[in-house]
Amino acid sequence: MTDAAPVRLSGWALVLGASSGFGGATALALAGAGLDVFGVHLDRRATLPSAERVVAGIESLGRRAHFFNVNAADADKRAEVVAEMARVLSGAGGAGRLRVLLHSLAFGTLKLLVADDAKDAASKAQIDMTLEVMAHSLVYWTQDVVGRGLMGAGGRIFAMTSAGGSRALPYYGPVSAAKAALEAHVRQLAVELAPRGITANAIRAGVTATRAAQKIPGYDSLEHGAQQRNPSGRLTTPEDVARAIVVLAHPDTAWMTGNVIGVDGGEDIVL
Repeated sequence: MTDAAPVRLSGWALVLGASSGFGGATALALAGAGLDVFGVHLDRRATLPSAERVVAGIESLGRRAHFFNVNAADADKRAEVVAEMARVLSGAGGAGRLRVLLHSLAFGTLKLLVADDAKDAASKAQIDMTLEVMAHSLVYWTQDVVGRGLMGAGGRIFAMTSAGGSRALPYYGPVSAAKAALEAHVRQLAVELAPRGITANAIRAGVTATRAAQKIPGYDSLEHGAQQRNPSGRLTTPEDVARAIVVLAHPDTAWMTGNVIGVDGGEDIVL
């Protein structure tokens, strides 16, 4: 028996949250499978080297990388990025089409919804911001790339969710609401985009030691519990998720849409 041939893809990917974590790992994995990559990230000087490493990695694989250091939830910046993407894709010949859109934006408020001191509770502005960045922005980017004809039949949309989309964790309320909304958006997009031949699925990773996850209050306990519970005795890694997304981006997955797909080594099924 021989090993299966690696998945090969053609065209471009758009990765929102491309500089680290799931986004960075997936950008590299998709480039390894043959895709050029547009990356959107928001980094200040201290974390910018992470984005630069991802760009260098993509280019070392012989693929093109166009990265934009902007706020993905800013409508004006989104319009600028989409216009530049359209310009690049128009000159890319037969490969001028987005094959994958990954939404991996992890910027939200980690606060109680109700606190003894009102100033310690999540405010309306903070809750609205969390939903805007981590959920609603998926819809707006999809509207733009599909509406402008940048993604068509064969397109794959993925959005990173978490167990918090259906469970309650301390201080995770605003993000939990965003994840639940994100999953609802994925279901609706799956139905509306099916006639166009585009699929949409949410990816529920297991507990992963990303920069964003480590900011969750009580993260150490969360990590310990996941490691003890996981049948493989370890945490999920960004690379685990990236490899799964590459496989799910294959043309033969066209009948898989509207799902929340667990990529966690069985962590979620163990009490």
